Amino acid sequence: MKIKFFIFLIILLFLNSCQQKQKINLAVNEWIGYAPLFYANEKGWLKKENIKLIRTVSLGESIKLFENGLVEAFTATQYEFNLIKSKVVPIILLDKSYGGDMILSNSSIQELNNSKKVDAYLELDSVNYLLLKYFTTKYDIDIKKFNFINKDQKQITNQQFDFSKPILIVTYTPYDIILKKQGFKTIASTKTDDDLIVIDALFIDKDLKNDKRFLSLSKQINKAILEIQKNPKKAYNLIKNYYPNLSFAEFKKELTYIKWINNNKKLLKRLENIDFNTKDLIYEN
Repeated sequence: MKIKFFIFLIILLFLNSCQQKQKINLAVNEWIGYAPLFYANEKGWLKKENIKLIRTVSLGESIKLFENGLVEAFTATQYEFNLIKSKVVPIILLDKSYGGDMILSNSSIQELNNSKKVDAYLELDSVNYLLLKYFTTKYDIDIKKFNFINKDQKQITNQQFDFSKPILIVTYTPYDIILKKQGFKTIASTKTDDDLIVIDALFIDKDLKNDKRFLSLSKQINKAILEIQKNPKKAYNLIKNYYPNLSFAEFKKELTYIKWINNNKKLLKRLENIDFNTKDLIYEN
């Protein structure tokens, strides 16, 4: 009996080991708050955990990859989470937007209010739409006047705009750098509207929530954040290929548009108020 039990334990350990070694594909886009993951990837930390980083051009693309079974994990905001929350759980908090999500325009808020029609560029199936709804409610702008143009941020930055017409763009760092150089200005953001909370987190397939690799990943993220804060120049040189449109000065400025929140337990109550599942979150000191 003891021998059979011993053999059973060996088989169980072997199966568990195989499960741990299974590759995890992680979709990540070019948001500045995901810099710690790019840092961890370049350091080789993700490879040791058999986690493969898949770069995307938008939050919507990351969601589509997950829904099509091409990735098992992705980074996104609470808005994208709510679209598919029956399938995933948030496992690691990353950052809170502090001006990093914004609305740009070639017109003032008053001019937009007085306009009969406004071209609005945004990713419709993303937190962009949440920000636009909040903006129109706050400033009492009829949302029906907007001509929605659904494009990812790469497409928006490559767009040829007709500045003779009122234009509104919902965007986020680092894409705002390119658009501001074209003449657009910030008219609202998550910094000026602090009651609008936008949280970024790492979300995973529910079947993976007990995978211990995410405990290691949480430690790696904490370490990466500390190293980015301690020596931003060194960090920038390591991950600048992920941010091809950012100079070092712009990289440092973009980092001021977010607040790191990994291990921030004080945020839990506020997250629960916006129906954000917190019970599976990892807090590793």
